Amino acid sequence: MPRIDDYINACKISVEKLSRQPFETILKRSGFKAVAADTLEVPFLNRVYRLTYPQFEFEDPAENEREIPLQEQVLILHYLAADEIPPVSGHWVSYREISGASFYFGAFVKRAIDPLKNVFGHDAAGLSRAAEKLQMKKIDSGDVGFELRVLPAVPLQLVLWTGDDEFPAEANILFDQTIGRILSPEDVAWLAGMLVYRLMALAR
Repeated sequence: MPRIDDYINACKISVEKLSRQPFETILKRSGFKAVAADTLEVPFLNRVYRLTYPQFEFEDPAENEREIPLQEQVLILHYLAADEIPPVSGHWVSYREISGASFYFGAFVKRAIDPLKNVFGHDAAGLSRAAEKLQMKKIDSGDVGFELRVLPAVPLQLVLWTGDDEFPAEANILFDQTIGRILSPEDVAWLAGMLVYRLMALAR
């Protein structure tokens, strides 16, 4: 489990890399919008952050006193600092199909798949209500499925098969095949977990 110091160090490394790049280059590559000559608008799940250049300091205008989780900051900075952010291909892959993901598969299941099954496996209506709050698009997959572009070039699909007295619930999370060129397998596992836990919070 990463420590706080690890997250702080990861932020510093990304900021050092990004601060050497022109703001316009980062803006064009990322797909985010500029709200000022030195500020990015960063929608993430049901929040909208502001991110200043070249310090890359996060602000949540809707909740000025709210501390933005370091894990979210690291993930967004890693996305921005990717060497390339290719267009979405439309071809979906499972987590295991991401290059190098096998080592993190257990963490991915623990952070994302198991909570998705355990919380919503007998409550598809609850998942639907939470997904609606995130403006997720309903897809024709499983008993219930939804798609969300969590970052401009990073869509995810959640698929749930509800359980009954005979069969346990099953779930899967799919990614565009380009995701391994943008984020590390560890980041992808964190991202999936963040989405699932945000849905859990919205379903309460």
